[in-house]
Amino acid sequence: MNYQDAIDWIHSREKFKVKPGLKRMSWMMEKLGHPEAKLRVIHIAGTNGKGSTVSFLRHLLQAQGYSVGTFTSPYIEKFNERISMNGLAISDESLALLVERMKPLAEELQRTPFGEPTEFEIITAMAMVYFSHQHLNYVLIETGLGGRYDSTNIVTPILSAITNIGLDHMNILGSTIEQIAEEKAGIIKKGVPVVTGVKQAEAWKVIHQQAEKCHADLHTLGKEFYVEHSGSIPDGEVFSFKNKEYATDELLSSMKGRHQVENAALALQTMEIMKSQGVLIDRSLYGVGVKQTTWPARFEKVMNTPLTIIDGAHNEEGTRALVETVKSHYDGKKIALVYAALEDKPVKKMLKQLSDIADVVYATTFDFPRSLSAPDLAELSPIEETFAVSQYSEAIELAAEEVGQNGVLLITGSLYFISNVRKYFESRATL
Repeated sequence: MNYQDAIDWIHSREKFKVKPGLKRMSWMMEKLGHPEAKLRVIHIAGTNGKGSTVSFLRHLLQAQGYSVGTFTSPYIEKFNERISMNGLAISDESLALLVERMKPLAEELQRTPFGEPTEFEIITAMAMVYFSHQHLNYVLIETGLGGRYDSTNIVTPILSAITNIGLDHMNILGSTIEQIAEEKAGIIKKGVPVVTGVKQAEAWKVIHQQAEKCHADLHTLGKEFYVEHSGSIPDGEVFSFKNKEYATDELLSSMKGRHQVENAALALQTMEIMKSQGVLIDRSLYGVGVKQTTWPARFEKVMNTPLTIIDGAHNEEGTRALVETVKSHYDGKKIALVYAALEDKPVKKMLKQLSDIADVVYATTFDFPRSLSAPDLAELSPIEETFAVSQYSEAIELAAEEVGQNGVLLITGSLYFISNVRKYFESRATL
């Protein structure tokens, strides 16, 4: 089987099951010899900030000299990114070999009462097998959706983290903060410490109750550990971190946005808990790890002239963070927005938030089953200067002309759209 055949087979799997659960994952792990049991896992859930927190934690651990595997979703440029080791994506050859191993297993599972595994279950199982054959000190595993019934929840981690709670994927996770928090809190395991950055009292209450039930120590941002944002500078965010035992000097995050400072704090507190458990951690290397952290499509600069920023703000919480970041770094600049979104997202609300910063909007679309058409998207915009442009490459060119040399071209919306846009800029750079 070649690489493309392997990718095609993965994508031909079902996306979701009518009956969620971990029985299919447990069956596969048993058949595969329980690769997940061989890993020292840190498990991360949350509505936003999972990927950034994973990246902060990976860089912090690598600064200490540890080898780190990461399982994340979705990918930005290439599928292989989802399964990485020390920031390097799995090779095409290794991925194809894993699929060759998984395919007969999936066919066997399909003949059982559990039914065939979903796409995400297959990918999760592949990651567990791959990581179990590498010489890794730690594996950082990001949930795909929710937590309790997420296929990654077959792990027993050394630490769990819940970044935040927001109203996203409500058709699957529930329509209230409490319901969504309950799903995320499902990753909490007996006796395993939990770090969280949730702010809503109702969400924290749910997580606190689950932690107590599991006799798991709960570490909450603003209660057991703290972060102080000193200011935004052209290079990023200046902040300091402290808990009851330790306080840093000022640190610099290259990841822009106040929300990224909070993600960094979650990663730092995770390091502190590991240190208290006897893991060799040199605190003097925290600054190096934080500063080196990057994560694609999170307020990422892809061009200098005009200054062009891409950001995968695909829900209300992410959009709010994006707006605040633009205000803190580019207040007073002319902002031209290129925007594409999926039909099942609260697009009208997100565009209303973006109206605080955008002077002109180019509503566009891209090749994806649930992508809104440019005219339909433009109809939802509250911004007076909104233009429907069906080709996103043309929308980008028009927006670039609009802002000239001194303004900011901001491209955001669906992460799938941002993936396409990032490839577009990469191809231009190689011309």
